[in-house]
Amino acid sequence: MSTNNYKAHLALLGANIIYGANFLIAKGLMPNYFKPSGLVLLRVFTAGILFWIVKQFVKEKVEKKDFILLAFCGLFGVSTNMLLFFHGLSLTSPIDASIIMTTTPVIVLILSAFILKERITLNKYLGILIGGIGAVLLILYGKTAEGTSSFLGNLFVFLNACSYGLYLVFVKPLMKKYKAITVISWVFLFGFLFVLPFGIKDLITTNFSVFTTNTYLALTFVIIGTTFLTYLFNIYALSHVPPSVNGSYIYLQPVLSFIIVSIYAYSFGHDKYAQDINLIKILSCFMVIIGVYMISKKSKIKVS
Repeated sequence: MSTNNYKAHLALLGANIIYGANFLIAKGLMPNYFKPSGLVLLRVFTAGILFWIVKQFVKEKVEKKDFILLAFCGLFGVSTNMLLFFHGLSLTSPIDASIIMTTTPVIVLILSAFILKERITLNKYLGILIGGIGAVLLILYGKTAEGTSSFLGNLFVFLNACSYGLYLVFVKPLMKKYKAITVISWVFLFGFLFVLPFGIKDLITTNFSVFTTNTYLALTFVIIGTTFLTYLFNIYALSHVPPSVNGSYIYLQPVLSFIIVSIYAYSFGHDKYAQDINLIKILSCFMVIIGVYMISKKSKIKVS
């Protein structure tokens, strides 16, 4: 594995550690402080400004024909993706949401095969199978966070996974042509335009006077960490690894969410969280990690 590949995998790991924490942190912001659409608009607007500030140091023009694809990336990778995720997360539990996101690698693999003609190897099939079994075990035994499962919330999160998977496939050709910051800046600009009609009313009516220090810290994490840094990490990784490898790291999210909730439980004395930790859950976490490794590993055996 080359140095760039190692950096790409480290970037993906970092992004998914942040995502893992985000399920718990973002859940705490809704609905007490934000309505989902208002939070999404604030998130996209602020992170978009940060991306465009960074982009000023990278002078690169985009061909007119590529703006349509960038608009699709903004639609599926930012607006639709985030709106569905935050509305879903506001209705269901953080652990449920993180587990449902494990469907993304399957979606990405299928879309990559059809759209990008990406090679499907035996390792990838086996990795998805093993990681999927681990995810199912977490579904059965991993509900360690507060919140009530909701069919509508879970459906929104699943549709979000489909949208994000489509984005990973659409953005790959752009990453071969332009620098990462150029792509992500335009993607967020288009995403902001799509989100604006849905979130402007909710954001304007947000009562910022009731915010505490912890609220602002959580909001900073969602904007800087979960939006600005993770999108940079993912877009960088896509320039060095296939979309299916990028998507496979989402299998780590229920594992990381489980670990973060466990640390939270023991650190702050939440017994109902701590009592829900058992050997089956720990073993399922290892299966997920093995699944990610197998999907990432190169294989000479071509299945289709």
